[in-house]
Amino acid sequence: KDHVIVCGYGIVGERIVEILLQHKLYVVVIEIDQKKVELLRERGIDTVEGDATSSKALKEAGIADARAIAVAMDDDAKNLFTVITAKSLNENVLIATRANDELFETKLADAGAKFIATPNRSASDELFNELIKGL
Repeated sequence: KDHVIVCGYGIVGERIVEILLQHKLYVVVIEIDQKKVELLRERGIDTVEGDATSSKALKEAGIADARAIAVAMDDDAKNLFTVITAKSLNENVLIATRANDELFETKLADAGAKFIATPNRSASDELFNELIKGL
């Protein structure tokens, strides 16, 4: 209850999990890759092996009682479908997601995502912040 679900344990998902754990938040990961699932479980991280686009996996991860969900897969269509499914199972859940293609931003927001990160914007922001520090 009041946990954060992270969908996808790639580069982005792994970083999100680490930050959430540093902040002492309870995390449940949904991951389709069996080897990553085993690694996560060995680390003591609750993990659901499955496809985050499915309501079955989201329910198993406790979407009904989740505080938030981070949808961090590298497939925009899967992210969109996961956002739609998560919102249908818990209309109050806070949703953050990524979009590789900026064309998906509006669709993800319409589907219920509160925060949408795009790689280009994130990289631009980070470069800008570093430049400002040096000026």
